[in-house]
Amino acid sequence: MFPFAVLCFLLVLPLSASEEPDELTVKPEQDVTLGCRALSDDLVTLLEWNRRDLKDDGYVFFYRNQRPYEKYQHPRYRGRVELRDPEMMHGDVSVILKNVTVNDTGTYDCRVIIAGGNQSRQLINLTVADSDHPTGQEGRLRLVVCLSITAGILVILLLLSVSVYYIMYKNPSYKAAAAESTEVT
Repeated sequence: MFPFAVLCFLLVLPLSASEEPDELTVKPEQDVTLGCRALSDDLVTLLEWNRRDLKDDGYVFFYRNQRPYEKYQHPRYRGRVELRDPEMMHGDVSVILKNVTVNDTGTYDCRVIIAGGNQSRQLINLTVADSDHPTGQEGRLRLVVCLSITAGILVILLLLSVSVYYIMYKNPSYKAAAAESTEVT
């Protein structure tokens, strides 16, 4: 039972690694859209875009009472963030972050509350890097391939070990041959 459980774990491991949300990867000095949607087309009463590592130093973007509030923004984001669709049609509360730098790399948290109190949240991992380094999808693909190859090698070793065990300890003809060889000497 134990080898079967290990085999199942090793076969599922690469699949779970590839099911992570896609990381958004862009080059420095580009504009990037951080996508987010409200649960419905109802009036957006509150929209907060945060970056997890900024703590309480301000928002990436803050919207309430049918208007954005730049005074609540972190200084790093003032004048660089705007709604993709200022009318937020079809629940689109995505923002455009302009002229990104490597300092913009991080996890962005979109929290939106619509009339009636329904709330939704979405996380986006943004990586800002030169294309010379493997990041985002390319890096993730390498990880999945390496994990798959490692899992395959481990499965082969496991099957080989089980086969050797059964040949040596469970096969009566091998036991008889081994007993004869010890009697001859």
